[in-house]
Amino acid sequence: MLTAYKFLLVDDHELIRVGVKSACPEVQGIPIDWLEAATLEDAVRAFTAEPGIDLVLLDLNLADSKGLQGLRLFLQTHSKANVAVFSATQDEFVVRQARALGAVGYVSKGSNPRQLQEALKAILQSRPGLGGRLPPIGTASFPRLPATAVYDRVAELGPRHLEILELVLSGCTNQEISTVTKLSLGTVKNYVSSLLLALDVRSRSHLISLFR
Repeated sequence: MLTAYKFLLVDDHELIRVGVKSACPEVQGIPIDWLEAATLEDAVRAFTAEPGIDLVLLDLNLADSKGLQGLRLFLQTHSKANVAVFSATQDEFVVRQARALGAVGYVSKGSNPRQLQEALKAILQSRPGLGGRLPPIGTASFPRLPATAVYDRVAELGPRHLEILELVLSGCTNQEISTVTKLSLGTVKNYVSSLLLALDVRSRSHLISLFR
């Protein structure tokens, strides 16, 4: 009998969790033991308490985390975890930055049951030590995205610049960014100015428009 995978599903909507578990009780004949969490805090605690979790499916909009901050915080605590983003957005910047932050895949909430199973299968096959139970199929675990000059420049930014860029794009003011990152207001202003220069944009609004 095949050993079951152990997945942690993190989403604050119970109906979504029920739907995912019902749509995907197994991956190509291998059963999935689904664990659940409704907040980032609960997810971090569950991963600590439950050994052998193969994959974390993490929603980006939880009550106690904002956007990709949740992914960053989870991986800061559990750096060895295999975390896939579970999101309704297919925004190019979000997909690219999730990958840069260390996500192992990107699963759309708009997937039908077959697409969900294919996405999970692709992620498992992309991870050493997990995919050995499945034959290779060569499916990408991230959406295929076009190459563009602005995203090539984003890929060259350091982790702190990426963090601040994400907060700018989510609509945070410099003061709010200062509070979240615990950097001084002057330092935040310097980072924002260097972002505008690096991405060759004229203003904050121009920067935001590039990712919409």
